[in-house]
Amino acid sequence: MKENIEISTEYIQLGQLLKLANILESGGMIKVFLQENGVYVNDELETRRGKKLYPGDTVFVEDVGTFVVSKSAQ
Repeated sequence: MKENIEISTEYIQLGQLLKLANILESGGMIKVFLQENGVYVNDELETRRGKKLYPGDTVFVEDVGTFVVSKSAQ
């Protein structure tokens, strides 16, 4: 199942998305998690928490789920 993460800005950083989705709580935890595990952004392994995600991008976190970035209707 895919979960939508709505943003009102042009993009969101990967670390911010992981916090917003309640996957991890702090930047330090996110940094370690990405270094050790990584996540898949649009089917490519990503370990940078500053990676910019735009509407339409898909993030897959193993054992957690899939998240799709979408633009919020304002």
